[in-house]
Amino acid sequence: MNLDALPLSPLASAFAASLKRLAPDAKASTLLAAALCVEALENGQTCLYLPHFAGGNPWPQLPLRLPALADWQNQLAADSALVGSSGDYKPLILRKDRLYLARYEAYERQLAGQLLTRSQQTVAIDKALLKQSLERLFNHAAQSPDWQRIAAALALTRRLCLISGGPGTGKTSTVVRLLAALLEQTGGESLSIALVAPTGKAAARMSEAIRRAKAALPLDAALKDRLPQSAQTLHRLLGSREDRPQMRHHPGNPLPHDVLIVDEASMLDLALFAKLLGALKTDARLILLGDKDQLAAVEAGAVFADLCQGAGFSAKTCEELADLSGQPVKSRPPASKLGESVVLLKHSYRFAEGGGIGELARCINTGDAAGTLALLDQPSAELNWQRKPLQSDLLGRLQEAFAPYLAAATTGDAKAAFAAFGEFCLLCAGHNGAFGTRALNESLEERFKRQQKRPITSRWYAGRALIITRNNPALGLFNGDIGLCLPQEDGQFYIFFEQAEGFRRVSPGRLSETELAFAISVHKSQGSEFNRVLLALPEQPSPLLSRPLLYTAVTRAKSAVEIWGSGERLIEAIQTRAEHHSGLSERLAA
Repeated sequence: MNLDALPLSPLASAFAASLKRLAPDAKASTLLAAALCVEALENGQTCLYLPHFAGGNPWPQLPLRLPALADWQNQLAADSALVGSSGDYKPLILRKDRLYLARYEAYERQLAGQLLTRSQQTVAIDKALLKQSLERLFNHAAQSPDWQRIAAALALTRRLCLISGGPGTGKTSTVVRLLAALLEQTGGESLSIALVAPTGKAAARMSEAIRRAKAALPLDAALKDRLPQSAQTLHRLLGSREDRPQMRHHPGNPLPHDVLIVDEASMLDLALFAKLLGALKTDARLILLGDKDQLAAVEAGAVFADLCQGAGFSAKTCEELADLSGQPVKSRPPASKLGESVVLLKHSYRFAEGGGIGELARCINTGDAAGTLALLDQPSAELNWQRKPLQSDLLGRLQEAFAPYLAAATTGDAKAAFAAFGEFCLLCAGHNGAFGTRALNESLEERFKRQQKRPITSRWYAGRALIITRNNPALGLFNGDIGLCLPQEDGQFYIFFEQAEGFRRVSPGRLSETELAFAISVHKSQGSEFNRVLLALPEQPSPLLSRPLLYTAVTRAKSAVEIWGSGERLIEAIQTRAEHHSGLSERLAA
């Protein structure tokens, strides 16, 4: 088996070659497994799931057959110079039917251990006071049971709580209320509370939502003042450093906070999750908010979805929660050791029952392709479907949709520009093709330059939208942050970023790794929301299309969704469930 003849990625080939130099006698099947392990990471998996490849051929055009599963496992185990067991100091770790790069096996093992330890820790509370707090703070729900109140009761009695729910299910308002109840438990004692999100945009959204929820609470001014209202990015909290992978905060230098709330937790990859848990004080509370049905992180690992699997409560826990919350809680044995730390919020207060965006999201999420197409076949104020789109028609529609934003951008007012930019978003499944981000961004930029009578060679103009593609801790900018180019009174263009503490102005010359952001991938849109969303689907079948991708795109919209793509592509997406082959669920299984 000649690895040089295989169509492996450059990184996978280089890794296999480095292992060959380290162990010249290594079996070809081990080196190929190592290369496939790297490719799995590049595709968002945390390990190589051997049964998926064993006995098959990843490249049908080549005369190749991979070993049967048992044979392959034996061959890997025998290559002891390269392959070890959990905790061994070897480049590759074999755990049952999964092969890991050593660093990622360590991340997974450490994360599982930290979560299990934290999930088993309960917190002493004043039950009578808590019942009063929950009754007063959660007296708004018409739903029974009120899962927001149950989530608060759970979070206040444990050091770990995961709250999953779609848009408009009240995750943020639940957190503000439970924090108020927690502060009432402490009396006048100070409590260090940190609010974080994966991106600057998500942190700004979280801050705004927290401020709105705070204002509506029936609390005295002194208690309201003790509630936090400003979020920051997770990288900033942990102390990301450009020159090294280790964060400033780690097990040897933990964060000082007593309570950490993480929003948009589904965006966190395995490495960042492990670093976060490793940086917490042993007695800190951790509350994770997210949507388990969204796309997984761009990097390796669908961690939040894995952690939410197997949610359920034993009869004893149901009794305790019902007593505290005054809500009926049905017993369902948890299928995971973390199951009793998870609450699923199901009722959306944003979308009306039985129609529009909420019903479309439900049809997609349940795999109901026929229901999805039937709903889109009935045009409404919320939903519009262009079945046979032409790129020229799409560009005309986009020029019209972006016009209010470009008008706001020419004024140089950052607040007005970001407000207008948040009204409309163009999402694509991927980068390539006529309906991918590259072609659409280039075409739109050309049109916008002509419109402003800017030279075609000119790089900067009012409204040029950029997205950061690599973390830049020195500037406080991180992957996924959106910047808008705006003219200022000195006649120069500057790039503005919306952050939790306000708008940040950066000279264009200080930015290096960026891409145009009139059209962004669905992956990059996570943590953001827009009034209206237009989703452009590829013309041809694509491995990028999946049910989570379609669900994530649709749920970025608050009031209207347009889908430009054929019924075939919609069905393909709905029928494709994203596969993730981590071992985290297995480590946490009950």
